[in-house]
Amino acid sequence: MSEPIDVYSDQFQLGIGPFGATMNFGVSSPKPVAPGSPPQAESLASVRTSVEHLKIMAFTIRRSVMEYEQKSGLKVGLPIQALNALHISPEDWEGFWKEL
Repeated sequence: MSEPIDVYSDQFQLGIGPFGATMNFGVSSPKPVAPGSPPQAESLASVRTSVEHLKIMAFTIRRSVMEYEQKSGLKVGLPIQALNALHISPEDWEGFWKEL
């Protein structure tokens, strides 16, 4: 078995198909890019899993972040530019993070 990886990632891509899901993680290049150009990233890792496993990970991650916010008294925010880049409306974002 290979050594586990321990990396920092600030970029990801997600692909879902009928037979599973792939999460690709990357890190932004420290070199500046021309205005209007997409940021360059170095590929770090690909994680493949079933769609069922992906869904339970999403649930567990959401629950863990909500518990962290509750215990710390902090609300983790995101700049509107990040939401816009991901085509997420502020209403959808807030709705996702509301307690059920």
